[in-house]
Amino acid sequence: MSAADPTASAAPVRGWIANQPYVLLSITALCWAGNAIVGRLAAGHIPPVTLSFLRWGLAFLLILPFTWKQFKQDWPAIRAQLPLMILISIAGIGAFNTLQYWALEYTQALNTLVLQSSGPLIVAIWSFLLLRVRLTLAQALGVLLSLCGVLIIISQGELSTLSRITFNKGDLIFLIAMAVFGLYSVLTLKRPPIHGLSFVTFTFGCGAASLIPLLIWELHARPVMALDAKNLLSLLYVAVFPSTIAYLCFNRGVLLIGANRAAPFLHVVPVFGSVMAFVFLGERPQLFHLIGFILVLAGVFVASRKQAT
Repeated sequence: MSAADPTASAAPVRGWIANQPYVLLSITALCWAGNAIVGRLAAGHIPPVTLSFLRWGLAFLLILPFTWKQFKQDWPAIRAQLPLMILISIAGIGAFNTLQYWALEYTQALNTLVLQSSGPLIVAIWSFLLLRVRLTLAQALGVLLSLCGVLIIISQGELSTLSRITFNKGDLIFLIAMAVFGLYSVLTLKRPPIHGLSFVTFTFGCGAASLIPLLIWELHARPVMALDAKNLLSLLYVAVFPSTIAYLCFNRGVLLIGANRAAPFLHVVPVFGSVMAFVFLGERPQLFHLIGFILVLAGVFVASRKQAT
């Protein structure tokens, strides 16, 4: 296996999973759906920069003992492309997540789900601008199908309700966050040929470090978070699942099938979010959920298929 393969010398089960992009990207979507719920619950209790800094700082400390040896081996390759690696870290780790948590202080879930559906289109734009990669007809059709499915779910089958949505400051912040994440998704394809664990070790640590100036400002400008059980459990969740697990899976999935084919999986995030609402909030599933879910899966399948040569 190549040096960039995060499954080198891995056990058979890990090796199998590491070569299943659809499984990896589905795990990513599940973890990120939970992150949106926890981020919304944390709004008003944990300031956004504090939440983002502690999320990535804890994730970095969690993986460092297991990745340090490999990271030292890959450091020369990282240092050779240090400006690019710093940009990737700031975009995908520092800026995107801080903007997301900041937006959740001002906007509601329905609005963020609508805006999150712009993700595949934003990735396609960045792919064209930076890599000159165009959407194929199948990818465009898949994006459209999955977008329709998401809109059906969030409008509860009444698309006319979308015209009554009002957008606010938080929505603009979240749209900027999605643009930053699209840039990160494409830039990961230009990363140096290093082990996947070395990549997340650097980006987690560098991304957290980039937030220190903002963190110092926030500690003076806003109340410090309370060290209670709810906040600590929220931090533990975001450090393990949407950070360590999700980014390992996402980066590997993009590496396997490319940013444009991976991007439609962003549409699965609100679908999983709806399922979590059934489980944790006691909401009852309706027919529109089933129709929307089928459309999302169909769109992801069409857009992420490998094209015949």
